[in-house]
Amino acid sequence: MALLAWAKETCTDLVQINGQRRYGGPPPGWVGDPPPAGTEVFIGKLPQDMYENVLIPLFQSVGRLYEFRLMMTFSGLNRGFAYAKYSSRRGAKEAIAAFNNFEVREGCAIVVCKSTEKCELSVDGLAASVSQRELEALLRRVTAGLHSVTLCASPCQKRAQLAVLKYSSHQAAAMAKKTLMEGNSVEMRVAWLNPDLKQKLQLCKEKPSSSRAQGGKSLGGPKQAPLSPAPCSALDRLNTLCQKQYLGTPLFLTKCVQANPNGWLRFWCRVVIPGCPVPFSGFTWVRQDGPGGSGHEEAKVAVALQVLRMLGESPHGAGASGGDAAGRLGSPLGRLSSAGMPGS
Repeated sequence: MALLAWAKETCTDLVQINGQRRYGGPPPGWVGDPPPAGTEVFIGKLPQDMYENVLIPLFQSVGRLYEFRLMMTFSGLNRGFAYAKYSSRRGAKEAIAAFNNFEVREGCAIVVCKSTEKCELSVDGLAASVSQRELEALLRRVTAGLHSVTLCASPCQKRAQLAVLKYSSHQAAAMAKKTLMEGNSVEMRVAWLNPDLKQKLQLCKEKPSSSRAQGGKSLGGPKQAPLSPAPCSALDRLNTLCQKQYLGTPLFLTKCVQANPNGWLRFWCRVVIPGCPVPFSGFTWVRQDGPGGSGHEEAKVAVALQVLRMLGESPHGAGASGGDAAGRLGSPLGRLSSAGMPGS
């Protein structure tokens, strides 16, 4: 109640989105570009029942705030930390000097330090068939502030790729990280770009290839890969259909949301086709393949079958013509129908 009364009295607008409540960014009356790097501080060890009506006036007392972000739980308590971005680096320095180890309550000292404004993410475990153009197009649709995308071979997984994503700000990168991690499969890892990994990738990039080292003559270069066999699975058929219609490679996101004692797993799934305006989303049941199986691959196959059926393709590859399938892919098909659990 005190927070609402303070917000009304001071005409302060607080916007809650994606697990954080934000003031400013920019604040009322702000003119010009956002503040440069080095103007944000991290605030930790906050009492979970302390809110902006106390924190914003406190941190505004040493400098003008451009933005204040308080991380929130679903229950309405704060998560114990926040970020304050000042209009200048001097304001950030003043906040650290004044409030680091400051007791906001008796026996409750907070931590205030310079925020590490990370702007780069790594996404490991991407399929080898995904192109940089397709990935960038997808990311620009589902995240904001993307600056660049770099694809390279994964140093940790065979026949997979790793993407380095650079965003315009720490906040944009943090929001992108949250978006990409939601509904993601265990095979694909989204994380802040590790400095050691960044250096390793840079060394690989700078290392001359064997052809350049030999004056342009290749010494036993890779042989041409054999032609792919005819598509035999739902994933192959869907991929082939999309390639024929120049729609790009389908990207699958899967998340297990329910596990039954009898071995059946319920998955939330999303299939994003770069050339299709709306992703395919829905739920499906699959049977766990052995005690060590995760079920993600089975979920991908099940959803691929559903997408093929929606496009008029039969389970055995015959069905709608290429033109008809392309027309269906180009329309906003909305959500996948939920597949019932066999035997239920």
